[in-house]
Amino acid sequence: MNIKAWLEAARLRTLPLSVSGILVGSFYAFSQGFANWTILAFALVTTLGLQVLSNFANDYGDGVKGTDNEHRIGPQRAIQSGSITVEAMKKGIIITSILTLIAAVILIYLSFGKENFGYSVFFFFLGLAAIAAAIKYTVGKSAYGYRGLGDLFVFIFFGLVSVLGCYFLFAKNIDGLIIMPAISVGLLSVAVLNLNNMRDQVGDALSGKNTLVVIMGAKAAKLYHYFIIITALVLILTFALLNNFRPGQYVFLVAYAPFIMHIRTVAKNTVPKDLDPELKKVALGTFFLSVMLCLAMQ
Repeated sequence: MNIKAWLEAARLRTLPLSVSGILVGSFYAFSQGFANWTILAFALVTTLGLQVLSNFANDYGDGVKGTDNEHRIGPQRAIQSGSITVEAMKKGIIITSILTLIAAVILIYLSFGKENFGYSVFFFFLGLAAIAAAIKYTVGKSAYGYRGLGDLFVFIFFGLVSVLGCYFLFAKNIDGLIIMPAISVGLLSVAVLNLNNMRDQVGDALSGKNTLVVIMGAKAAKLYHYFIIITALVLILTFALLNNFRPGQYVFLVAYAPFIMHIRTVAKNTVPKDLDPELKKVALGTFFLSVMLCLAMQ
């Protein structure tokens, strides 16, 4: 077994972004007296499992469809390079799905026990939906990532489900204010996907992968990018104001600087492949902003 190849296929650099929503939802619940570190631990494990599953499935789906070819600008993927076979990746997807579902079931039991059976059933099916969404982004004839729906699913699962769902695991209700950071984390996650799609626009178009960028064009994609990032930052600031943050709590605003610099970089960009380093910056920037916001809420 080629451990290095599997670690590369797991795309570890994407993992901090995936836990951003979990941290925000959890620490907002903690600030209201619902602290439970065991639930947080299993929420993180489940989310990381879903992200790795998504990365494996994307490698498999794009590899089988031939989307990962000589036109791809980003890092070469496992099936594309031949470091992992199609059959091995398929087994990896199945094993990761099972392990992630087990973690999700444990998480649900820890959160709701036997007393809230209705909630348990709902979250179990939500977990199944998350696993299905992680796989169907690029896998199969009806892969939604090939029909311009990737942004919507990323927004729902990385933002709304991640933040609101995690908060509910602790509080057993939904606080209206938490919707704003949920939308923000979702939008910033979409920004990472949009960057990826702007970078790969030419190759995706040639392969029949109709991402939202391919559909709307490069110019509109930039405007869309500015909109989602600025909206996300405004909503988090509004959340802080409505929560009556003390002056010292606004230290999270230092995390806005990388995004402002990023917008300037995208505005000046004329070569798609030069956007590749920006993916990591936005992903880590979202994680940094989430951590700073979590600290501010305590």
